[in-house]
Parts: sequence; structure tokens; C-alpha cells
Amino acid sequence: MITLIIFDLDGTLVNSSVDITNSLNYAIEPYELEKMTVEKTVGLVGEGLTMLVEKMLGRENAQIMPDVMERFIRYYSEHLTEFTVPYPGVPETLEKLADYRKAVVSNKREALSKRLLESLKLSHYFDVILGSDSAGEKKPSPKPILQILEMMKVKPDEAVIVGDSNYDIEAGKGAGIKTIAVTYGYRGVEFLGGADGMIDHFPELPSRLEGLA
Repeated sequence: MITLIIFDLDGTLVNSSVDITNSLNYAIEPYELEKMTVEKTVGLVGEGLTMLVEKMLGRENAQIMPDVMERFIRYYSEHLTEFTVPYPGVPETLEKLADYRKAVVSNKREALSKRLLESLKLSHYFDVILGSDSAGEKKPSPKPILQILEMMKVKPDEAVIVGDSNYDIEAGKGAGIKTIAVTYGYRGVEFLGGADGMIDHFPELPSRLEGLA
């Protein structure tokens, strides 16, 4: 029986793609680099900020990475929820899931994850919120999932992770928990085939959870 739902953040609970894209473009503004589009950004996110900037810059621009990182963090911190919104049905569905314990595991830094959820009035739904700097390793490592299970005294067969990427699925499977993929997020369906279940819209989650029991 599932008692704990672990959620990914970006691409699962919230659409933050515009704010991340705007922050990347501010970060590279002093340099003669091609501007990022939302489409390009969502193709790169998922493994945390360092990997995102590394993939955006490429090896040929590695020398500017420290400055680009600093500029990104400064701008993003000031524009965290300018365009970021919950996906349709997220608050209402979280209300319906009141009988479940809930946590967030994000590859975004913990302080930013908490502040984003607080700004969108979603933080009170979750017992624990972990970020990329919380567990020493990021998804697809199972370490942050295992840390949540230990903190909340929950057995692997009592937990499920809900996320939009293969990193969420791999982390969940590595920790021995069930996995549900959302198809509306940042990763295409072709990356999500290993999940135990899929949903096309967040409000489908309660009925999908019943199917896992």
C-alpha cells in the first residue's frame, strides 16, 4: 500500500521553463553566444544547474562558466516565479491527496526549491523538501530518495515517485520504489518507458495511485 508520494518539482509540479530560459539568457548576455529558447532549455534541464550550464556552454566556453553561473543564480533568485506557475490541477489534486504523506526531491537547490514552493503557496502540502545540495548526490542517483525514506520511516514498497524525466524514474527504481511518469513535462514520452505508470494530466494521479496499490 502506497503511503508516501515523492514529487519532482520542475516539469512535474510547476512549469518554470520561461524563468529558467530568461535567467540563462541574462547569464550569457555579455558574451557572443546564441540566445536560448524555451524549447532548447527544456531539452537540457533535469540534472541540476551545473550540468545545465555545462551543456549550454560546451567545452569551448568552459572558461566563462564561473561568471555565467554567478550571473544565472543572481538573476534567477530575483525572478524565481515571475512566469513560473503550477501545472493545471496541481493545487486541487494535492488537496485530494491529503491522506498521503508527500515530499519533493528536486535537482534544483534546496533553498530555491523551498522559496519557489512557498511563493506559489504549495509548500504546506509537503512534509519534506530536498534539493540538489541536500543529499550529496542528485537524481538519477537513488541517494536522495533513500534519504527521504529514512527520514520519514517509510519502506520502499510503500512509496512512489512522480516525475517527468528518466532521471526520476532511474532514481526511483534504484531506490526500489514505484514510479509514475508525467507526459506533459520537459521530457518526451520516449524517455519514460521504464515507469510503472504514466499520466497525461496531473489530476489523473489519484486514480493512477489506486492502480498501483
